[in-house]
Amino acid sequence: MNEKKKLEKIRADIDSLDKRLLDLISDRAGLAKEIAKIKMTSSESFEFYRPEREAQILRKIIEHNKGPLSEEEMARLFREIMSACLALEQVLDIAYLGPEGTFTQTAALKHFGHSVNTTAFGTIDQVFREVESNASYYGVVPIENSIEGVVNHTLDMLNNSSLLVCGEVELRIHHHLLSKSEKLDELTHVYSHQQSLAQCREWLDTYLIKAERIPVASNGEAAHIASSEDHCAAIASDSASELYELNKLATNIEDEPDNTTRFLVIGRRICPKSGNDKTSLIFSAVNKPGALHKMLGCFAKNSVSMTRIESRPSRREMWDYVFFVDVEGHAEDDSVKKALNELEEHAAMIRLLGSYPRAVL
Repeated sequence: MNEKKKLEKIRADIDSLDKRLLDLISDRAGLAKEIAKIKMTSSESFEFYRPEREAQILRKIIEHNKGPLSEEEMARLFREIMSACLALEQVLDIAYLGPEGTFTQTAALKHFGHSVNTTAFGTIDQVFREVESNASYYGVVPIENSIEGVVNHTLDMLNNSSLLVCGEVELRIHHHLLSKSEKLDELTHVYSHQQSLAQCREWLDTYLIKAERIPVASNGEAAHIASSEDHCAAIASDSASELYELNKLATNIEDEPDNTTRFLVIGRRICPKSGNDKTSLIFSAVNKPGALHKMLGCFAKNSVSMTRIESRPSRREMWDYVFFVDVEGHAEDDSVKKALNELEEHAAMIRLLGSYPRAVL
């Protein structure tokens, strides 16, 4: 068999597989519609979106993947299939910290897939209010960056809101230099969020030392400015480049290659166990020696691993602080439940912010 006939046979096999894939995806979508019909006609109350179920499915996909596609790529494909099937049951409205083209929008689409309605809001407060008012099912907000640290405003809102943490998203941050111009030496101004300017300082010092650096509210806003002004550039994401049709003059200009931001998904319901979960909580200590040591000892005593701790002023009285803690496991796990019960005996205040599946993608 010559090379041309080999190619023709392989292409015929691909066409046959595509037909089978199409039939299988259509069958899956049909089952999703049946589920929707049962939920809508039942006298019981059912949730259409179940994050713990999606996490379990994606973990199975990763476990059973034999290649040659990577585990992440295969999970991403199935995330989009699940997103499209869920939209047949109910289209989710998702609020995120905008404007369009920000990394928070990218995180929202990474978590929920593209078959949702996303709406940008100008502040973290507005995202919380949108979900609290039932105008959106879920919200996505940044919580911490591996270089710049915690987002204090999100912590403060979690402290004052009744909303729960329903999920998390981890996103590798890649900064690109975007512009209408085609050459670096044409640029006189660079716009970006202050954190992004800081994260690309070494690259800017090397290649754009003469360009003025101007901080703005978001990278999306920076890209919008760069799309309308001459001789300027924005430091922003892939999605901003596509949205505002800007040239990529340089890619991956961040100084730290492992730059990662973690986002929280906020909502109104408690997630059941998925089998690989995290729990977030907030507590305050009584004002006496060794109080914090005793409280943290509750986790060690019950073999519960603490992954993060942050402190913020309580705003109730001067020099009074609350502590935000993330631990491994679900609040319904025996070890976590025991640790929380013991913590309640020592803490002045304790509130569960939510248990949720660990980020899969």
